[in-house]
Amino acid sequence: MRARYSCRMLVSPLLARLRLLLVGLHLISAALQVGLLFPLAGNALRQRLKRAWSRQLLALLGIRLEAAGGGLDSIEHGLLVCNHISFIDIFVLNALLPSGFVAKSDVGEWPLIGWLARRNDTVFIQRGSRKAAHDTQRRMLAAFGAGKRLVVFPEGTTTAGERLLPFHAALFQGAIDAAVPLHALALCYHGADGRRSAAPAYIDDISLLACLKTVLEARGLTAHVALAASFTPPLADRRHLAHRAHQAVAAALTRPDQRATSP
Repeated sequence: MRARYSCRMLVSPLLARLRLLLVGLHLISAALQVGLLFPLAGNALRQRLKRAWSRQLLALLGIRLEAAGGGLDSIEHGLLVCNHISFIDIFVLNALLPSGFVAKSDVGEWPLIGWLARRNDTVFIQRGSRKAAHDTQRRMLAAFGAGKRLVVFPEGTTTAGERLLPFHAALFQGAIDAAVPLHALALCYHGADGRRSAAPAYIDDISLLACLKTVLEARGLTAHVALAASFTPPLADRRHLAHRAHQAVAAALTRPDQRATSP
């Protein structure tokens, strides 16, 4: 997959620091909501709060949100699989389709964000034992049984968005066992000049704070999300399903930019 990447258009350092302060305050506000309201709220209210909070955070980060091609509104439940560029992907997807996430266990150790993840229907993947894998599968089935959406990033890591890594098929088994739909999503970020931007990429040895600063210093970022394909039960075996989903996301990412609407 080839794409042209933009030179970043920068905002002033003073403005970036001010926005970083506002992001920090917003994270504290989210923690208060999760700690005080979530234990008393039903699933519908929690989804509304999660969507509103995520959209507010994207606004503070200076990221516009666009859904391309339609179809996202029809996704009610099931497993969502998406390519992975940044931790910001979580908030982009929650702003459109509030969901629980399947994540590596070390995400739960991140300052504040990990605390929020642990209290937002996140299913953590524990590595190293069959019992841990069974527990992850059990929690995914419980979430699907409750009619919830779960998101996985089947590449298993992030990229700068210039390529799509192979999908780990084991992450698809939960949807097969629960007999729920699987929806493949394609995500990319564009700069103010309309070209692909790597500013949000959370890769290599970059720290969480450094990534945030890079995003806040960029100007005119837009997150584009498109429904690449949907698969309904009965689903194929996980390897075949992962291959088909990978093909669909790769095709969506290489198509010319679709006509997008702000949700």
